[in-house]
Amino acid sequence: MTGGETRMSGVVPGNRWDLVGRALPSVPPRVSVIVAHYDQPDELARTLTALAAQDHPADRLEIIVADDGSPHPVAVPAGVRVVRQEDRGFRLAEVRNLGVRASTGDILCFLDADTAPEPGYISALTRLPALLPDAVTVGRRRHADLAGVPAQTPVVDAVRGRELDEPAWLADAYARSRNLLDADDRSYRYVIGAVIACSRRLFDDVGGFDESFTAYGGEDWEWAHRAWQAGALLAHVPEAVAWHDGPEWSGREGSDRERANAQTLRLAASVPVSGSAGFGVRRRVPDLAVHLSGDHSDAALFVCVDSILAAFPHAVVVLDAEPTVEALRGDARVRTRGRGSGEAVDARVTWMLERPVLVEDATGLAECLAALGSGEVGTIEVELGGGVPWGGGVLRSRRAERRAARWGTEDGFERARRQVSGIHLLRPDPHVEAYVGGWGAVDAFV
Repeated sequence: MTGGETRMSGVVPGNRWDLVGRALPSVPPRVSVIVAHYDQPDELARTLTALAAQDHPADRLEIIVADDGSPHPVAVPAGVRVVRQEDRGFRLAEVRNLGVRASTGDILCFLDADTAPEPGYISALTRLPALLPDAVTVGRRRHADLAGVPAQTPVVDAVRGRELDEPAWLADAYARSRNLLDADDRSYRYVIGAVIACSRRLFDDVGGFDESFTAYGGEDWEWAHRAWQAGALLAHVPEAVAWHDGPEWSGREGSDRERANAQTLRLAASVPVSGSAGFGVRRRVPDLAVHLSGDHSDAALFVCVDSILAAFPHAVVVLDAEPTVEALRGDARVRTRGRGSGEAVDARVTWMLERPVLVEDATGLAECLAALGSGEVGTIEVELGGGVPWGGGVLRSRRAERRAARWGTEDGFERARRQVSGIHLLRPDPHVEAYVGGWGAVDAFV
């Protein structure tokens, strides 16, 4: 934190940003606005004019134009800083990171040069991050045809009678999710990089935008997904309105299926959640990491690991020691704690097991895994059928783990106990031939 005057109230459970109500920061936060720009002098002038008209205290507002190698000098008024990088093609992610490194505020607000905010935009969008430093807020990006309108015209006057259609898919998503209060693992799709804000503390913990994104689109969604998985809260702030000069992406010339496919394919490797990644292709980051501790018989180990991977093919299993069973040694999804990448598995959900289990029916466990993608529960103690306590281990979401590590408290997520059918404790000597042959009853294994 560079400006320690912003007072933050801390942690709320899950995504419950609504619990702070309409509270305001006791001191207006120190805000750094990062304006990404490339060769749009008229649009930039309009946006800087709009920023000069904000109702947020001017002495608590820092404006940085992050220029992606424009071919001409960038003209800005006094008090606005310009940082530049050389022109090596489209590098929006990198130039935003450049702007952040040059900034000093406690709250970071990202704008594009062709997106001009209304006077109350900064105050509205930064309220939640100032109160809840885990919050990522996204404003309401509206669209207007501003061709020929002088850049110095106040934005509310400039757009009058020139409004264009708002994207219905986005408005519908905000309505369904109650402005992202009901966010889940796929809500990153509703975080638009041209109108977002977050605390510096969260940005530093999540890491900057992925600079390997060097084509239009996707870098904001990848970052938003990473933030969510790090325990961020997502909130849409409809009263924070900024006006984009021109139609939405899907309404622009050249925004065809090829471009949409390119973005989806790029994100499939970076966002390994159902509905975003492929079905069969192995995911770079697993959805589930199973940590089985202790020393167990080869037979029990094989049946346990095999039944887990059959039920959850995108999972990895981490063992305490290198398995002696050749079939397990040959599967890249079976790893060893303390060797290779065993300790580095950063899955969406971790399942901690102390005893081998048989996953006969994965339905109940899959429901638990899905539940950890939203809501206020971050840890589930799995109770097996027949009232066997603890035997099913503990499920914990990455969101809960990362938020707890950031704040040193478990207050950010609740802990629950669920009875899950279809999972059984294995006996030390399960009948492996019956298991692989598919002819053994459950009592041959448990």
